[in-house]
Amino acid sequence: MPSITVKVGSSVGLHARPATIISEKAEELDADVTLAVPGGDPVDADSSLMIMTLGASCGDDVVVSSDDEAAMRTIAALVEQDLDAE
Repeated sequence: MPSITVKVGSSVGLHARPATIISEKAEELDADVTLAVPGGDPVDADSSLMIMTLGASCGDDVVVSSDDEAAMRTIAALVEQDLDAE
């Protein structure tokens, strides 16, 4: 499965608000997208609770994977943004 590694841009990491925004977008995309910390187990990007279990902080690497490249890049772009600032 293709993947891209990006750094978490949200100042609070992938906590409630950023995780909710990412999971809502993943649901809209109608594609299987997963997130993982390097060396960790992937979690579904459409579950805010599972995203929060990654424990990813600002600046941490996160691997975004999907067979749908457009969906993968959309979610990767969200992970890189400071979603808590909006």
